[in-house]
Amino acid sequence: MINESRLLNEANSFFTQKMFEKALFLYSQLSSNFPSNKEYPIYALFCDIASEDEEKAISLFDYFSVVKQDSMEEAIKYVEDIVNAYDGDIDKMMGLLKDLSNSTVDSLDAIKYDDFKKLIDSRGSFRIAFEDIMFSTKVAIENKHDFFDFVTKLIDNDFNTTAYTYLDGFNEYFSYDEEIEKLYKRLEEKELANNHK
Repeated sequence: MINESRLLNEANSFFTQKMFEKALFLYSQLSSNFPSNKEYPIYALFCDIASEDEEKAISLFDYFSVVKQDSMEEAIKYVEDIVNAYDGDIDKMMGLLKDLSNSTVDSLDAIKYDDFKKLIDSRGSFRIAFEDIMFSTKVAIENKHDFFDFVTKLIDNDFNTTAYTYLDGFNEYFSYDEEIEKLYKRLEEKELANNHK
């Protein structure tokens, strides 16, 4: 007997660690054992996208994880619309994602953290502001204080995979920093809490 939720947690864990082939294997297992569950093929698709563009796959994964908490139907429809519109043409699909983001925020490839904070104020929430830019724009962090503030807000708003990506990316600059260790610890505690829901 397959333990469905344990297998999903394991697959998600592989995905967040960028072990996409292992994740894909488990998502495929889930899809074939539970064919009525529309969520599993979506995760498998993210693994497929990751083979061409890891960052976009992680952004989609995070976005899907957040939206599905409010409405699984809406989250699945959103991803399916993007994919079905272009028959799996990843370049076109990514173009659509970029257009979608650019229409929401007229942005360059990077936004300064101060400008991002203004965007948060104007949008009324960190989550909405970050969803606006997450597919097209990097947040340019210029100092340690902003970095910790940003990653903490990512964790608070359930963008856990993105938080890991930022932490891993900046780890070499702030290695063995106590604050970094605390943020990793918070992420681990959150993942454990989510896995036991």
